[in-house]
Amino acid sequence: MFRKKPVEPSTPPVWMLVGLGNPGPEYKGTRHNVGFEFIDLLAEQEGIKLSTAKHQARYGIGTVADVSILLVKPLTFMNLSGRSVAPLAREYGLAPEKICVVADDLDLEVGRVRLKPKGSAGGHNGHKSLIASLQSSEYPRLKIGIGSVDRSQTVDYVLGRFNPDERSRIESAFGRCRLAVEALVTRGLEAALNVANEPGT
Repeated sequence: MFRKKPVEPSTPPVWMLVGLGNPGPEYKGTRHNVGFEFIDLLAEQEGIKLSTAKHQARYGIGTVADVSILLVKPLTFMNLSGRSVAPLAREYGLAPEKICVVADDLDLEVGRVRLKPKGSAGGHNGHKSLIASLQSSEYPRLKIGIGSVDRSQTVDYVLGRFNPDERSRIESAFGRCRLAVEALVTRGLEAALNVANEPGT
């Protein structure tokens, strides 16, 4: 696969893209970690090194579609993600409206992508932490469907892994997410909504 050479942006980041997940090899590839996976994939494709460790996060600055962007993976574990994101937002002067959060969603079928401009936590503990720490729910969130399960089995399900068919659909979802991110940072929220959200969703 062709990879871009790392390019240091000449301007400070104007967007923060946060992928939610849990750190550690035991969580790699789990349903709950699709946010982490997408950040890793985008960083590899764009030649952005996630080499800075600060505020309990691993992050890097680079360009996506020639726009300076901060790619972030909180290392606090999912339920405390806000403890990483809020200090980074303050350091780089980014308002919640400029923080796009990529995470799994139990209410969407596997591989379905949905972008929402803002909203409640919807039972997602990562979003609960972000809303509390940012003191705002006014940030866009890019949701990747991981399928539903009986709520009594939620923990085991989200920490499980995809079967081959599901994995194929997740890979396709990552492609749609990339297009949505490019639209978001270059053309704005309305354009990104049209790219991310399939008709009827």
